[in-house]
Amino acid sequence: MPDLPLPCAPIHLLDLRAQHAAIHQELDAAWQHSVQEAAFIQGPAVGQFAAELSAYLGGPHVVPCANGTDALQLALMSLKLPIGTEVIVPAFTYVATLEAAAVLGLVPVPADVRPDTFNLDPAAVEAALTPRTGAVVVVHLFGQCADLEALRQVTARHGVALIEDNAQAIGATFTASSDATWVAGTVGEVGTTSFFPSKNLGAMGDGGALFTQDPARATYLRQLANHGQTQKYHHAHIGLNSRLDTLQAALLRVKLRHLPQWTAARQRVAAGYDAALTNIPGLTVPARDPRSTHVFHQYTLTVADEPGRREALRQYLQQRGVPSMVYYPLPNHLQPAYQYLGYQPGQFPVAEQLCRTVLSIPIHPTLDDEQVAYVAETVRSGMVG
Repeated sequence: MPDLPLPCAPIHLLDLRAQHAAIHQELDAAWQHSVQEAAFIQGPAVGQFAAELSAYLGGPHVVPCANGTDALQLALMSLKLPIGTEVIVPAFTYVATLEAAAVLGLVPVPADVRPDTFNLDPAAVEAALTPRTGAVVVVHLFGQCADLEALRQVTARHGVALIEDNAQAIGATFTASSDATWVAGTVGEVGTTSFFPSKNLGAMGDGGALFTQDPARATYLRQLANHGQTQKYHHAHIGLNSRLDTLQAALLRVKLRHLPQWTAARQRVAAGYDAALTNIPGLTVPARDPRSTHVFHQYTLTVADEPGRREALRQYLQQRGVPSMVYYPLPNHLQPAYQYLGYQPGQFPVAEQLCRTVLSIPIHPTLDDEQVAYVAETVRSGMVG
């Protein structure tokens, strides 16, 4: 098959330069105001951002912190679980989900995920529960809610806490069987998110936040994130130094105003890919849970599980100017750092197969129709050519 003509503009997996260029005057003004104010730690913008993010998410208490991993660790700390308590986590996720438990002396227990949505399988969670289980951490992977209703039922039935890792799905919603609309990150005892620059709502550095409906837990989380301090120089708890910088909060306030239109742009790109890439032999587009919206932090294809097939497609795309990424190439239970848990290859077959077959292609708000068409046609050509 002949090579396709390159689009006018280069294609990036994520194009923060273009995204920022469109709002640079707002960002510059926010930055300059914060510099002139010189309240770099716990300045007014931090509280203002927390209030605005709370409104965007439907009203939970929002506790800003230094990064998404700290948010997970603080969430677990707020549960006051004894050392050795088991925490169920997805077998297919970024390492931070396990890491936050491990550094506290808790025991990460992987549970397999669903092959269609890549999200935690409630049946696998139920099978993994033991009398030592203290919490379940669900990750809303790639921008779509996990089965929150089933997971909430399982955790409530067994008396364990539900924590939501919402770093990739901010703004996504889930429709329960009662027709109630739940906002991702606000359903469990604690929700967490990350403002890592590549996230849908990303800072220009690091940052994170926690969400809870419980005002007492919110107060405790604020104390834990500030050295366990209850008042100046009085420390009731062992905590962390985990505060969102004022400068980052000021920039995030600007970006939060644009998040709805950025989400709509991501969904437009995903719809274009869906239309062009459905029904290609050996390729599967991202599945949609009809109960959840999808904010498309990633658009992740699965390639037929045949030796060399995914890598051949990845190389084909690269040679034609289309970047791609594998999230994630090695499941956490097989990472060297977690060998002490004693898991072996084959114990989490869905997660292990996904690590062999997933491939994420460019998706961000500044992709234009020509670029989307070029990416899609290049993927199609790489699969059928």
